Amino acid sequence: MKNRLTYSILVGMLLGVIVGYACHVGAGDAESAQTLAGYFSIMTEIFLRLIKMIIAPLVFSTLVSGLAGMDSISTAGRIGSRTIAWFLCASLISLALGLTLANVLQPGAGLHLVSNAKEAVSGLDTDGLTAKNILTHAFPTSLLDAMARNNILQILTFSVFFGVALSALKNDSRVKVVIDAIDGMVPVILRLTDYVMWVAPLGVFGALASVVTVRGLGVLVTYGKLIGSFYLGLALLWAILIGIGYVFLGKRVGTLLKAVREPALLAFSTASSEAAYPRLTEQLEAFGVDKKVVGFTLPLGYAFNLDGSMMYQAFAAIFIAQAFGVEMPLSQQILLLLVLMLSSKGMAGVPRGAVVVVAAVAPMFNLPVAGVALILAIDQILDMGRTVTNVIGNSVATAVIAKWETARADRREQRAGHNSWQESNSGY
Repeated sequence: MKNRLTYSILVGMLLGVIVGYACHVGAGDAESAQTLAGYFSIMTEIFLRLIKMIIAPLVFSTLVSGLAGMDSISTAGRIGSRTIAWFLCASLISLALGLTLANVLQPGAGLHLVSNAKEAVSGLDTDGLTAKNILTHAFPTSLLDAMARNNILQILTFSVFFGVALSALKNDSRVKVVIDAIDGMVPVILRLTDYVMWVAPLGVFGALASVVTVRGLGVLVTYGKLIGSFYLGLALLWAILIGIGYVFLGKRVGTLLKAVREPALLAFSTASSEAAYPRLTEQLEAFGVDKKVVGFTLPLGYAFNLDGSMMYQAFAAIFIAQAFGVEMPLSQQILLLLVLMLSSKGMAGVPRGAVVVVAAVAPMFNLPVAGVALILAIDQILDMGRTVTNVIGNSVATAVIAKWETARADRREQRAGHNSWQESNSGY
C-alpha cells in the first residue's frame, strides 16, 4: 500500500510539472499565470486542511497511549534513564546539524514564494522571546482551546501529564477502561491518517502545478539542491554516529555495521523502519547484544530515537522559511529545535510522521504550511535516507547501551569475587 501511495505521489508530481509548464507557457503574462496557479492551489489547500484536521487527535492519542503503556517511565530505572539520555542527545545533535547545514547551504533560497493566505499562528510570540513567554506558553489554560488552534506544544504538555497519570494508575480497573479506549483510538486515527495521505497526490499535483505555472521549470533546480544538501547532512550524521559508536565499541563498530547491513538496505529500499525491525532484532542479538537490552532499547528507539527524521524536520522547516522569505533569527531557530525535539516523540509509526510534525509546528513560527506540500513531492527520496539513518542510529544506541550493561555486570562480578576472597581470608 505504501508503494502504491509513493507511485501515486510520483505521478502527481510529474503531472504537476507537465501541466504547470504548459500553463506557464500558455499563460502569456504574470497576472494570468497567478490566476491559473490560484485554481491549482485549491487542491493543495484541501489537503493541508485535512492534515491540520488530524494533528491534534493524532498527537494526543499516540503520545498518551505510548506513555500509558510504557513501564520504563517508572520501572526501567538505570537502563531507561541511560537510553532516554542517549536518545535526547542524539536528537539534539541531529536537529542542530540539520539547522546548521540548512542555514549554510540555503536550499530554499531564491524561490521567493508567497503564501496565498496568512496562516493561523498558534499564539506564540516568537518576536519577543523571553523565558517567561516560553514557559507559560507551553502550559494550556484549556485543552479544547489548544486543540482548536492546533497548538502542538500545549497539546504535548497536556498529553505528557495525562499519559503519566494513566501510567501511574494503570492497575486500577476503572482506569483500564480509559487506557483501553485511548489504545483503541490510536489505530482509528492512524487509519484516518492513511486516508488523508491518499489525498497527498492531489495536494502534490496542485502545489507543483501552481509553482511551475508561476516560476517555470527553474524551480526544479531547487529540488536537486534540497536533496543534495539533505543527503550531505545525512552523511555527516552517519560519520558522527559511527564516531561516537567507535568511542564505546572500538573496532567492533565496523562489525556492527556489517551485521545490520541487510536490515539497513531493507529500510532504505522500502523507506520503512518497521519492515527492517524483525531482521534488525535478529542481527543485533547475533552481534552479541543481550536479548533483554534489545527487547527494551530497540522498541523505545523506534519511538523516540529517529535521528534521520530529526534532521529532516529541521531541514524542512528552514527550507520552507527560506522558500517563502520568512526571517528566522537564531533565537527562533533554537526554540524551533526544542519544539521539534518534543513534537516528534510518540510519532513513530504514523504515516509520513515527519511531514505531519513539520506541518504541526510550522504555524507556530509563521511558516506557511503550503510549503509542506512542496516538500512532500520529493518526500519518498528523502524518506529513504532518513529511514536508513534511523536504523543505523538505533543499532549504535542499542549496542552501546548493551556495552554499558555488560561493563557494569563485569564490575559487579569483580566486586563480588573480591568480597568472597576477603570473607574466606577473614579468619587469618
